[in-house]
Amino acid sequence: MKKKIRYILLGLLGFIGAIFIWGLIEPYLLDREPEVATIPNLPAAWEGQKIAAIGDWQVGMWLANTPTVGRAVERIVKARPAIALILGDFIYRAGDDPSQEIDKAIELIRPLAASAIPTYAVLGNHDYGMTSKNGSRDAAQAAKLVESLESVGVRVLQNEAVPVILPSDRSVPLYVVGVGSRWANQSQPQVALAGVPEVAPRFVVMHHPESFAEFPANTAPVAVAGHTHGGQIRLPFTPQWSWLTFVKEDEVHADGWIAQYGQPGNHLYVNRGIGFSILPIRINCPPEITFFTLRSSG
Repeated sequence: MKKKIRYILLGLLGFIGAIFIWGLIEPYLLDREPEVATIPNLPAAWEGQKIAAIGDWQVGMWLANTPTVGRAVERIVKARPAIALILGDFIYRAGDDPSQEIDKAIELIRPLAASAIPTYAVLGNHDYGMTSKNGSRDAAQAAKLVESLESVGVRVLQNEAVPVILPSDRSVPLYVVGVGSRWANQSQPQVALAGVPEVAPRFVVMHHPESFAEFPANTAPVAVAGHTHGGQIRLPFTPQWSWLTFVKEDEVHADGWIAQYGQPGNHLYVNRGIGFSILPIRINCPPEITFFTLRSSG
């Protein structure tokens, strides 16, 4: 009986060890997720165009997944989408001097910025030095990051919208609407929408999925967010159950299209991100690039 128990325990330890080792390997298995984004009043020239989205790099965390960030940037440059979006949390926990982490993030994004692909970003909570909702906000760190990103050609959207025009057809733009960090009390969807004509086609980007609930009906037909890392450690076949479900106070919208959330006519997709929070492992939750193919609702 004792021998049988010993074999069971050894088997269990071996299983746990195998899962842990896989958790260290999976972060390097970059997943490309093709999705269709249906947008009302989409101009004919934008039909079939692609928008790429990545986020949650968390540069500066121990065992940071920066090689995968670099590969994600390379794949976007090679794919040549019409627009590239970065969903915030460029850096993790920079301390008193964020220069080193910011410089690493800039070097990672430099090939994308130099590719002539219009690239837009929003900020996440870590970009403000915030690891919790009630943490103190480091506005100076966020400002330095914004300055560094824009110096290499990445436009940071802080509750604003920009019209993007295709080189092949400059007649009708697609508006990219960017929302500020919710945890940093910078999330103002109504302000971001103010510069968008009422029936104009738009694609919305934010860091926190919770910001999506603040959009009035039919104002965010397609939106993408990050922040959750997809749960990071998930049970197979049950993406709604992850370790974030148990350790986070806020409602977690972890991965993919979120059903029955937000106002009528609005649709949110949550990207799994690339980096980590707390633990440098991913299980059943590989890092993600999302490629949205644009389609007209008509």
